[in-house]
Amino acid sequence: MQLLVEEKDGVRVVRVKEAKLTYPVLASFFAEVRQLVEDGSNRLVIDLREVSYIDSASIGCLMDIHRLVQDRAGALKLSGLQPRVETMISMTGVHKIVGLHRDEDDAIRALDARKGKADA
Repeated sequence: MQLLVEEKDGVRVVRVKEAKLTYPVLASFFAEVRQLVEDGSNRLVIDLREVSYIDSASIGCLMDIHRLVQDRAGALKLSGLQPRVETMISMTGVHKIVGLHRDEDDAIRALDARKGKADA
């Protein structure tokens, strides 16, 4: 599993560097992201710009990550979705639960706005 993780403005950005987010890389993807959350990262952006294909297991994994982050009073945003990936996510209704953003800067701003509301 190829991931690039960096911090921007207090948000952990996870860039997936795989064309397909499916088995067998899905287990290591979840393990690495879960470790980030367990280490204290509760504001995540997952950049899927390089991902051209996901399946139902991938969507379930993203929902598991959403629950992990939410349990720690945080939030998850997805960015850079290719049309095919966005269609899969929208067909399942995940877009109603996890924010989808064209680029990571928009996703980070959305997390900052959410944090501001939570602090108020």
